[in-house]
Amino acid sequence: MTRIDDTFARLKAQGKKAFVAYIMGGDPDEGTSLAVMQGLPAAGVDVIELGMPFTDPMADGPTIQLAGQRALEAGMTMDRVLAMVRTFRATDNLTPIVLMGYYNPIYSRGVDHFLVEAKEAGIDGLIVVDLPPEEDDELCIPAQRAGLNFIRLATPTTDDKRLPTVLRNTSGFVYYVSITGITGAAAAQATDVGPEVARIKRSTDLPIIVGFGITTPEAARTIASVADGCVVGSAIVKDIGEGRPVAEVLAKVKALADGAHSA
Repeated sequence: MTRIDDTFARLKAQGKKAFVAYIMGGDPDEGTSLAVMQGLPAAGVDVIELGMPFTDPMADGPTIQLAGQRALEAGMTMDRVLAMVRTFRATDNLTPIVLMGYYNPIYSRGVDHFLVEAKEAGIDGLIVVDLPPEEDDELCIPAQRAGLNFIRLATPTTDDKRLPTVLRNTSGFVYYVSITGITGAAAAQATDVGPEVARIKRSTDLPIIVGFGITTPEAARTIASVADGCVVGSAIVKDIGEGRPVAEVLAKVKALADGAHSA
């Protein structure tokens, strides 16, 4: 059982939906990013997704692309992302942390070396958006052997023929991408998402968490009401990118979390 598994079991027992927040590691600088990260649990965040800055973030829209650029320009590296996690873990050993990003930085580091470091730092799971299930031997299987959840994305184009392949080695939760396209591109609609979540649930007992296109507390509530929870990324990253004070960013996060938890 990982922290992710424990968290979803606890929320299910409480009859609550999950609120997952994404931030880019090191955006706009390491100190500010760490301050936001450390404030997320008290703001109601159940699971933290921490972005690994990368030069070619193909699945991300302009908001998160710019966040990655700011982090890289501030000198953020994989070493410093993991250092952020170790600092966070010094005062919080309960909140799950999922590293989200692309395979290249992991491959360049060496999979075995990366997994040892990630586990020791306190990472609980990985979302690597450019590794399809056909490449599970590359990272997914080794990660699970190392005790990390490997979280797969399902999308509106994941049909019934493809779905079993997507779910085969997924653990922790399933991340359902509510819209086709890139992050921050459109608004998620519960009327579209609900039937898709129900379809996926017929094939797995894992929690289904919906992301992409959720920007308001009301949207968080309506989307969480048809799933096991929701993810908000671009709306939070946008506030960070605009230079809003950490306290103001966290107040926005709390409003979003309260929306999801009221579902």
